[in-house]
Amino acid sequence: MLSRPPGTDPSGIVLRFPVAPEQAGQRLDRFIQGRIPRLSRTRAKAIVQSCAYRWDGRRRRGSERVRAGEIVVLVRPPMDEPEAPDHFDVLYEDDVVLVVDKPPGLAVHPTATYHKHTLWWLLRERYGEPTPQLAHRLDRDTSGALVCGRTPEAERSLKRAFEDRRVDKRYTAIVRGEMPEDAGVMDASMAPAREGLHVLMEVRADGLDALTEYRVLERAHGRTLVSLHPRTGRQHQLRVHLAALGYPIVGDKLYGPEGSAPFEEYIAAGMEISRDLLERLGHRRQALHAAWIRFPHPETGAPVEVESPLPADMRLLWARSD
Repeated sequence: MLSRPPGTDPSGIVLRFPVAPEQAGQRLDRFIQGRIPRLSRTRAKAIVQSCAYRWDGRRRRGSERVRAGEIVVLVRPPMDEPEAPDHFDVLYEDDVVLVVDKPPGLAVHPTATYHKHTLWWLLRERYGEPTPQLAHRLDRDTSGALVCGRTPEAERSLKRAFEDRRVDKRYTAIVRGEMPEDAGVMDASMAPAREGLHVLMEVRADGLDALTEYRVLERAHGRTLVSLHPRTGRQHQLRVHLAALGYPIVGDKLYGPEGSAPFEEYIAAGMEISRDLLERLGHRRQALHAAWIRFPHPETGAPVEVESPLPADMRLLWARSD
């Protein structure tokens, strides 16, 4: 296959998106919106108009319908990306499954801001083609265990396991305040927020069911180290549930005591955290870590359990709370 369509910018960034059978027939702009997280429909249309090509160099239109098995290609102009970690550790690996230990600050998929500074790019650099495909997501600032399929069949099997809730996960968080109960359940439906940033979620009676179990590990100096067991997988579920309970995660720019104001300030400052903002947040990122995961192996069905140790920044944050 050509490295890039003829006639396109040789310094441009080439993105390839295979079309799965269940995506066949979608409009091209809708397909791109679904593949790039947090992309608005308007922005997706603009990206297709300026960046979508056929492999013979012809431009594509947003109204075109994608076909199963084709590879949609975008050629985006070079961009200055914010700094991010350029490494990851491997927690588990065999011929069909890869579990990586994602560091905080590393985006998972390409976005409007990140391309080479993503786990997707690092996987491609380390493993080449076929590149291991991510079976689920973690927020950029959330660290920990992330599962990939090394074959198309394994990827589909793993994604079905997530959809069918056959994957068990545990997270560790450091929250503001000392939670009085040693354990409990947060059972509160969630939906996209009616006001504010489009990425926000909120607890709402007319939302989708969302359930999180928690267990306190330690308490110290106005903070709690807590283990979280999500029974559902809603966007920002743990962050929203803890905030609604009155114990937001330390460092959370969207759901802390100031709401989304720190996030807006962070974006306005070019994704830089001022000393004042850092003092208000208490940590450079939300102190949330994907600590443990169990999933059925795509080939054998046997349970695979993988654990990720608490990262250095959260260990240091908690040590300061002792």
